[in-house]
Amino acid sequence: MANERLRGAITAANLTIDQVAARIGVDPKTVERWINMPRRKPYRRFQYAIASLLQHDVSYLWADEATATEVVETGNAELIRLYPHRSVVPNETWPKLYARATHHFDVLVYSGFWLSEDASFHRLVKEKSAADVPVRFLLGDPDCAAVGQRGDDEGIGPGMGLKIRNAVLNYAGLFDLPNVEFRLHGTVLYNSLYRADDEMLANGHLYGVGAYMAPVLHLQRIPGGELFDSYSESYERVWESARRITSPTELGDPTT
Repeated sequence: MANERLRGAITAANLTIDQVAARIGVDPKTVERWINMPRRKPYRRFQYAIASLLQHDVSYLWADEATATEVVETGNAELIRLYPHRSVVPNETWPKLYARATHHFDVLVYSGFWLSEDASFHRLVKEKSAADVPVRFLLGDPDCAAVGQRGDDEGIGPGMGLKIRNAVLNYAGLFDLPNVEFRLHGTVLYNSLYRADDEMLANGHLYGVGAYMAPVLHLQRIPGGELFDSYSESYERVWESARRITSPTELGDPTT
């Protein structure tokens, strides 16, 4: 049975399938499948995009989906704690978080220089490496446009790229460890992410403000939740687009 609510909402909005597809960035045949093959539901982000476009609740267009109120309540349950600034997060939070990692140990930053200087963090990486836990570092490519722009936004100019290079040098002793991988990304980074299994610290980025002064969300994954998964999916997209490095020397000399 076709999804007549979705079809009717598109018609009522005076839109064509091609127009809907163009607005949300998918192929028209994909929208047709969502209408004619109701078991082929869009990913949640597309559900919200269509609902916003057609001015209907997600639960109206897909009747078995959670209501907006339920989504908000579940999201609140995913939030363990909100810190107004990273600088007020207790120092032991990161070691405690990563000490619990058994299958995910992920870092996504531009430089995360402060963490690269933490001896206890280095010990944890080595312990998790020995325990066959995959450890993944994503740092900004110091020569990419996004890093240059972030440096300008924070008022430190080329200092951002230099912080990344210094952080990579600090991690030099971790490159040859089994289960540890470093990659450089060139994305515009809206959050620094620190994930250990089903917990995560998401440090937001604010224009003109260093990350240490920006808010941090301490999140946990719970059944039916979307917030944690949205951040973790973002991490995976950056990981797939990043390039691997196997030595600090691959960054080259910034003065040449």
